[in-house]
Amino acid sequence: MPISIVVGGQYGSEGKGKVALELARRQDAVAVVRVGGTNSGHTGIDLDGRRRALRQLPVSVLAPNTVAVLPPGALVDPDIFLDEVRSLGLGPDRVYVSPAASLIMAEDKAAESRGGLMDRIGSTGSGSGAALARRMMARGQSTMLAGDHGALWPYLKDTETFLADLVDRGARIVIEGSQGFGLSLLHGDYPFTTTRDTTAVAFAAEAGLSAFDIDDVTLVVRSYPIRVAGNSGPLPGEITWSEIANQAGLPADYLELTTATKKVRRVGRFEPGIVRRAIRMNRPTRIVLNHLDYVSADGPSSSKVVDFIERTVEGPIGRKIDLLGFGPDNLVARSSVLGSNA
Repeated sequence: MPISIVVGGQYGSEGKGKVALELARRQDAVAVVRVGGTNSGHTGIDLDGRRRALRQLPVSVLAPNTVAVLPPGALVDPDIFLDEVRSLGLGPDRVYVSPAASLIMAEDKAAESRGGLMDRIGSTGSGSGAALARRMMARGQSTMLAGDHGALWPYLKDTETFLADLVDRGARIVIEGSQGFGLSLLHGDYPFTTTRDTTAVAFAAEAGLSAFDIDDVTLVVRSYPIRVAGNSGPLPGEITWSEIANQAGLPADYLELTTATKKVRRVGRFEPGIVRRAIRMNRPTRIVLNHLDYVSADGPSSSKVVDFIERTVEGPIGRKIDLLGFGPDNLVARSSVLGSNA
């Protein structure tokens, strides 16, 4: 059962890319899979210390000797795809695209813009939702699959057979889930959701893999959850970036921008309810808590960090955290901060 899946436990941008990259490195992954579309970005630090933000490819492809896979459940924007492939210097031997993956076309982006989704529900306007709707409604009346786009032909591969063969060999696969549990079309805050389910079993299905082959699920949460800018849905305990900067000792002008739209994210205090639901539905092997530098810029030595982990997070969710993140390339064991008996 050699499949690891990384899922978000809130509303996206929990640091899944960083975690998936670390898992791929630690577990010697052979294939790294990205499901979903270009409506969200994942960020990782490469071996040269450069920050890489990717919207199409799994950022875990930065791990050595991995093959990036975009399976049938992916939505491919050819322009973004080709730009990322070139920027990383990857060839067809390192990137496989399923011919059955959905294709995001210019008309899909235009449709989302005309439909006013960016204003109504905080959509990023990537065209991902419109592409899925077109796939369901058009049924072959217009070009819409990756196999129909000439620029993608060098990268086409029967990804389902490729991944199934890896499973049979016991080779490790890391699936880099997109967005967060609270954005699930089925289980999130509808209508302020994405266009798909965002649970571990849904990601496996989109990759063409069986849930019975999953042996490792990592749930990633952040100290202060975010939503994208605009009317993007409820965010309990919403605060400002200046409040976070002041209490943590960060620069006064600190803030976060979304990878896709470059707009200022909304931010709120940690709310355990959504995380408890994500735990119940995903049954994670481990939980990662990122952005602890937002609690205190002093890092793991701060008593504020320890108190936050134990009182604000672990007590209310009823589960201990396994790994802690204090920056874009930092993950440490809980025991190294709170001690093995804490």
